[in-house]
Amino acid sequence: MILSALATSVGINLGLTVLLAAAYTLLRRRPPYVGVYSPRRPYAPPEPWLPAAWRRTEADVHAAAGLDGVVFLRIFVFSIRVFAAAAVVGVGVLMPVNFMGDQLRQIDFSDLPNKSVDLFSVSNVQDGSNKLWLHFSAVYIITGITCYLLYYEYKYISGKRLEYFMTSKPLPQHFTVLVRAIPVTNGVSVSDAVDKFFKEYHSSTYLSHTVVHQTGKLRRLLNDAENICTKLANLKSVRRTSGDPPGKFLGIFGRNDLVGKYQKRLEDLEENVRMEQSDTTRSRQLVTGYLPSVILHFLSSYVPSIMKLFSTMQGFISVSGIERSACNKMLRFTIWSVFFANVLTGSVLGQLEIFLDPKEIPKRLAVVVPAQASFFITYVVTSWTSIASELTQTAALLFHLWGSCAKCCKRDESKPPSMHYHSEIPRVLLFGLLGLTYFIVSPLILPFVLVYFCLGYFIYRNQLFNVYSPKYDTGGRFWPIVHGGTIFSLVLMHVIAIGVFGLKKLPLASSLLVPLPVLTLLFNEYCRNRFLPIFEAYSTESLIKKDREEESKPEMAEFFSNLVNAYCDPAMKPIQHSSNSDDRT
Repeated sequence: MILSALATSVGINLGLTVLLAAAYTLLRRRPPYVGVYSPRRPYAPPEPWLPAAWRRTEADVHAAAGLDGVVFLRIFVFSIRVFAAAAVVGVGVLMPVNFMGDQLRQIDFSDLPNKSVDLFSVSNVQDGSNKLWLHFSAVYIITGITCYLLYYEYKYISGKRLEYFMTSKPLPQHFTVLVRAIPVTNGVSVSDAVDKFFKEYHSSTYLSHTVVHQTGKLRRLLNDAENICTKLANLKSVRRTSGDPPGKFLGIFGRNDLVGKYQKRLEDLEENVRMEQSDTTRSRQLVTGYLPSVILHFLSSYVPSIMKLFSTMQGFISVSGIERSACNKMLRFTIWSVFFANVLTGSVLGQLEIFLDPKEIPKRLAVVVPAQASFFITYVVTSWTSIASELTQTAALLFHLWGSCAKCCKRDESKPPSMHYHSEIPRVLLFGLLGLTYFIVSPLILPFVLVYFCLGYFIYRNQLFNVYSPKYDTGGRFWPIVHGGTIFSLVLMHVIAIGVFGLKKLPLASSLLVPLPVLTLLFNEYCRNRFLPIFEAYSTESLIKKDREEESKPEMAEFFSNLVNAYCDPAMKPIQHSSNSDDRT
């Protein structure tokens, strides 16, 4: 890629980013679009979104989005700090050194726009040049800065997690355990077996139990009933505002019977729901996971959903546990499909050949990774538009416009959407990987990566306040995934750097870099031993201290009385949509 083409790409994507931000600014406070752009705060006074996002404190973020929201934004804070330092070193030191080299061609400032971006890469430095020691030093510097900031963030978020637990109100999950594979004798139900066992062996800590059933079919019926109820309410609203709809033309065309049609379907569905509830109650079977029925051909379009399915099959029960597991899988898939697949496909080497000889991996990566620098620089630049489209909520806007045109198909905008951390966190970490791996290879990517993180910081601060509503809070348990992903990016940078110095005829630098990935992995092990247990379970000291504080609180009696029904399956509750819709007629 030549510089003029890169400048064109930057101009186009910067223009689109500004255009999307301007469109959001114009639409966000117009009454028809409040349900799209501010479902959490529809009646909040209008104010410029950018200053408001900057002005809010971390305590405000915690109150609005929970500790998971704080952790998500801390990824951007951490990345901005790392890549601000990386940009100073990379753009201020390494890029001039690379450009002043003459390995690729002689310098000609008169035709600079038509020069290749490779002139700013390490490939342009003469083999064996002493200037390469600047690149060597830069690897150690950025590794030290990144590890220091990782330690600081891990320690900071660990403290926030303990504070979150000690100051939180009593929650049902604090007093609940999941028990599976209960042995049942003939003639004894699962419920009776559980009740008898815990009363006999854990009578001092046992309060009650709830049997979890397989209610997949029942939930589908309930969703159908909800959709029909919404359509019915919309049709009745249209009839009230516009009068009775016209009769049928020649007895064939018209929609004057739609209300009755939907009313009849709703009543039939409610009867099916009641029958299924009865059958489900007779069958107290525990949920143990789901088997996939088909493998989708277009895997990349449905990867987050498929990863959640795999996590469910592993046995994770809670939504937060499923999404944390899916986040790990998504991170691996994203790194392979976006980074390694493009790097290896863009080379003459086979995708598997590079791994046949482990000793040759650094050298081969040092050849194929720089070859794709132009592609990934363009990828980062075009991602500005992608992250700016998060503001405009394109999909939600299209659904809203469709619902406005087809009144009976209007979607329910009363419930704000939730943040999909399992898909967003891997996407953000990918840009950290690209920035670190190309730090010495092609430092031209660094300012574009920094702009991406700055955009994301402000955009997601706004979205967590106005759009997304948390459906769970893991207490910051996504951070170990962020830490592990960053450690992998550092080690990959070291491996590529070792190969680069070997190709550039500087074997001493390669040898002196070998301890760096080892030290990085030892640092990672130290952090795991010190901080990870806090994210796996709370210490006995914290649990006992919290129990003693809560024993004297008068509201605990009411809490324990409500705890009996805390995990009642919503699918097993009585359904009353048809009678309610009659009242609204």
